[in-house]
Amino acid sequence: HTEIVVSPEHDIELRRVRITNRSRARKSVEVTSYAEVVLAPAAADALHPAFSNLFVQTEIVAARQAILCTRRPRSRDEPAPWMLHLMAVHGAEAAEVSYETDRARFIGRGGSVSDPLALRAPGALSGSQGSVLDPIVAIRQRIVLEPAQTATLDLVTGVGESRAACLQLAEKYQDRRLADRAFEMAWTHSQVALRQINVTETDAQLYGRIASSIIYANASLRVDAGVIAKNRRGQSGLWGYVISGDLPIVLVQLRAPKNIELVRQLVQAHAYWRLRGLAVDLVVWNEERGGYRHALHDQIMGLIAAGQGANVIDRPGGIFVRSADQISNEDRILLQSVARAVFTDDQGTLADQVRRRAASEPAIPRLVATRTRSAEPAPAALAPPRDLVLFNGLGGFSPDGREYVITTSAANPTPAPWVNVLANAHFGSVLSDSGSAYTWHENAHQFRLTPWHNDAVGDASGEAFYLRDEETGRFWSPSALPCRGAGTYVTRHGFGYSVFEHTEDGIASELTVYVDLDLPVKFAVLKMRNASGRARRLSATGYVEWVLGSLRTKSAMHVVTEIDAEGGALLARNAFDPEYAGHVAFFDVDDVARTLSGDRTEFLGRNGTMGRPAAMARARLSGKVGAAMDPCGAIQVPVDLAPGATREIVFRMGVGRGSEDASRLVQRLRKSGTARAALDAVRQYWTTTL
Repeated sequence: HTEIVVSPEHDIELRRVRITNRSRARKSVEVTSYAEVVLAPAAADALHPAFSNLFVQTEIVAARQAILCTRRPRSRDEPAPWMLHLMAVHGAEAAEVSYETDRARFIGRGGSVSDPLALRAPGALSGSQGSVLDPIVAIRQRIVLEPAQTATLDLVTGVGESRAACLQLAEKYQDRRLADRAFEMAWTHSQVALRQINVTETDAQLYGRIASSIIYANASLRVDAGVIAKNRRGQSGLWGYVISGDLPIVLVQLRAPKNIELVRQLVQAHAYWRLRGLAVDLVVWNEERGGYRHALHDQIMGLIAAGQGANVIDRPGGIFVRSADQISNEDRILLQSVARAVFTDDQGTLADQVRRRAASEPAIPRLVATRTRSAEPAPAALAPPRDLVLFNGLGGFSPDGREYVITTSAANPTPAPWVNVLANAHFGSVLSDSGSAYTWHENAHQFRLTPWHNDAVGDASGEAFYLRDEETGRFWSPSALPCRGAGTYVTRHGFGYSVFEHTEDGIASELTVYVDLDLPVKFAVLKMRNASGRARRLSATGYVEWVLGSLRTKSAMHVVTEIDAEGGALLARNAFDPEYAGHVAFFDVDDVARTLSGDRTEFLGRNGTMGRPAAMARARLSGKVGAAMDPCGAIQVPVDLAPGATREIVFRMGVGRGSEDASRLVQRLRKSGTARAALDAVRQYWTTTL
């Protein structure tokens, strides 16, 4: 049983875990905590986490069963914050305590927090500390529980101004009574705070549900997707209304004075959010027509003055009251589109509108296996070519020096992502030996088409390809990630291109990725050969997560996807981006039998991963595109292969300056032989250049 609380007295979070042995046997239980350390502004961590991590230093304080972290300042004016993490055990004896502060050691190369190396490998954590490059805090306690015995573990994470302050906190929260006091004080403090702004517990629960949609933008409280799709204005369109657009926006539209209660509740909700540290711009539209408009305006301002919001009118994180008849139709669409929650007084009470559910989507049929996978022996590991130059155990140069050849397996990955930069003057992509990639246009920081995770341990990516046996339902990736198959993968990094080779269940695949010499487009040519000796039914799926800006967390809610009317390519745009609003990205394939989707939630599934996406268990993709969704581009192509037959599919991702330009570019790239000619041009360019 786990309880989580933030102390009103100290800057700490306390997680209390109670573990009870309900069996009749003696049990030995290991509890391991894990948290990734930032100690920096969120933006600095999001934009360049690997660089930000370089300045974090860790220290294990075994006497306090705690870990301390600090950030070395880069200038005299920069603060040096300290962080504390400890695990205290009550009601049982801790048989063994160990520590870890190196994420690479804990997760393991290519691993994840869902299946970390530290929980697969027996024994104590390594105890690494200091400048570990990718810092975490992890403490493992092994406790022994007799039948019916209960143990309580207090996990404390907090910050202090100095090392001494953190050590003092560690000493205090080793004491069970002080930890109990944190729970009691938090409850008392919460009740007093609610009374100060006249909020009931029921109201607080309601406002908390709205806050979830503010922090994690989703379609449940947003305006209709059709309105969002019409928006063509960017963030600067808000500035004329003294709204920056940097903070989340909640919009309430009031038409009749009799429904003023809706505004009162949202003004109260705004006060509650501010009390909890959540900065939100609350925009109130007065839509009353005629001579009563001013009277309603005065009534609204009176509500604000009576509450806690009088001193935040027309300020960032405050309340903005505007007359709807002074807002142009374009700006109305803009404001409705960017609001994370929209409430209108003709849709019932606030509680009714929060409880409303979007219309259910038609269910996509599941893939029904028609063949049981035979118990074939695992393929033998391919030995690296013996003629490689300067071979180091993983890779070496081809004899002609034109490629670097890397051979990896699940048990023998590269120690860090081994990347190839594919780029022309305006467009490029970074591609690792495992197939993980990110792509940009014009500015690798400001206009990323897909996300850059900058994760040297997990090598996460926003781009992926999958092959699936349509008879058995088994699927794998033609590159090592995100869904590694059995056996080995061979990666060949060449000048301006990379090739991934793998054989799985009798299907030999070769994925060649490169960027056009001049055009803003990336080709991914997937070649499949049936070496299984029998006819095969397969599918090939390409997947990209759209960013269309600097950070996905900022841009995702503004990205709108659609299907090109002429060519059928999947298009995506972000009209809210201040600099690249006119750019339209596309994802396309040269096969008319394809199915597609622009909905990441559909493709991955709730709490799904790219290693096991929900779409791989369904017969096809839904064709769903539009606005107010978690945007992606997914295309699935059916493939029938006779014994010994070969099939080539060309995936293209690029960007145009507007929908028409993107559509023309798609049509141009679909011409026969274009992909091969582009690769030949890239090879010729590098041969000449070098």
